[in-house]
Amino acid sequence: MNAYRLEYILSYNGVLADRPELIGEVPEGIRINFYSAGGMVSGRVTGKVLPVGGDWMTIRRDGVGVLDVRTTFQTEDGALILVSYAGIAEYGEDAYNRFLRGRFPTTAKLRTTPRFTTSHPDYLWLNRMQCVGIGEYDSESNQARYDVYAVL
Repeated sequence: MNAYRLEYILSYNGVLADRPELIGEVPEGIRINFYSAGGMVSGRVTGKVLPVGGDWMTIRRDGVGVLDVRTTFQTEDGALILVSYAGIAEYGEDAYNRFLRGRFPTTAKLRTTPRFTTSHPDYLWLNRMQCVGIGEYDSESNQARYDVYAVL
């Protein structure tokens, strides 16, 4: 087995726009788009999540949401960092039918694989990282919160 370790990089919360855009059933599952309304970033990178981008999600019949997220962080010193990741949201076995009826879950466990892209010289180290994100969605606050670790 290859040796590795995880190193904490940052935490962030992404606030979602009021209501998702429910596209509906397509061959792959249910398509639903969640749009970013902003958020905050802390840790080795500090700043904010800009109110751009979102999650173009597919809900599979087994209740798993397949994430396809792109957003931008702006650091306190003005650097822009593109964040993109795939992953899964565990909504529960009955989630497919609940989504079709417009009944969205109150919480979900989130597991992601973030990648960062920037041209700012102070943050070029992020371009070399493959990370894992552990998070949770909470409908009461309409936020997704993550802790992000680099795989070294």
